[in-house]
Amino acid sequence: MKKLAVEATGLAKWFGEGEAKTIAVNEVSFTANLGEILYIVGPSGSGKTTLLSMISGILKPNAGQVLLEGKDIWRMSSDELADFRLNKIGFVFQDYHLFSRLTTVENVAIPLILKKCDWDESMRIALEYLDIVGLKDRAYLPPVKLSGGEQQRVAIARAIASRPDILIFDEPTASLDGDTGRKIVEFVKQHILNENRCIIIVTHDSRIFEYADRIIHMEDGKIVEGD
Repeated sequence: MKKLAVEATGLAKWFGEGEAKTIAVNEVSFTANLGEILYIVGPSGSGKTTLLSMISGILKPNAGQVLLEGKDIWRMSSDELADFRLNKIGFVFQDYHLFSRLTTVENVAIPLILKKCDWDESMRIALEYLDIVGLKDRAYLPPVKLSGGEQQRVAIARAIASRPDILIFDEPTASLDGDTGRKIVEFVKQHILNENRCIIIVTHDSRIFEYADRIIHMEDGKIVEGD
């Protein structure tokens, strides 16, 4: 039996009040297990990114509960939540969020440095993770010298460098051509997923649906279908 990584119950998020009130996520419940890739899919504006932000500890819900490995993250203090996110959650942003003035290896080392790892050890570990994603030979280049697919792999290396149990991707193929996008997700499934890690991918890109273990469909802030 697989172990639960994420258990979301009755999650809701709205913005504004009265006639100006907009409901982004409307009482959504779902689970995700260690050892699987779960997709949350739907059209733009369906509430996917808002849901992602709530389960990753970025945006506090107006209602509902998020348990990550059995811990209620929104009952944590701000310091506890920051520490939990640093150690347990890896986030790969749609636009990579690499620092242009840092080298590739320095970008990957950021979470290690935040965890108080010394500089030399951080660089050593970062090089190991660049090797995992096949970019060790690009370690000392700035991000601007890398292709879109290479920058995405750097972002993946940075996200997994702190060995998180829960890895979250926000539209990982949005800025990539179809072939590169498929290669990135295939790489993640073959080399990054393991029995102790859960991967959640938010996307509306049907070209990569084949790599999912389960798919949850969202429309208008609600789950309308799940596999």
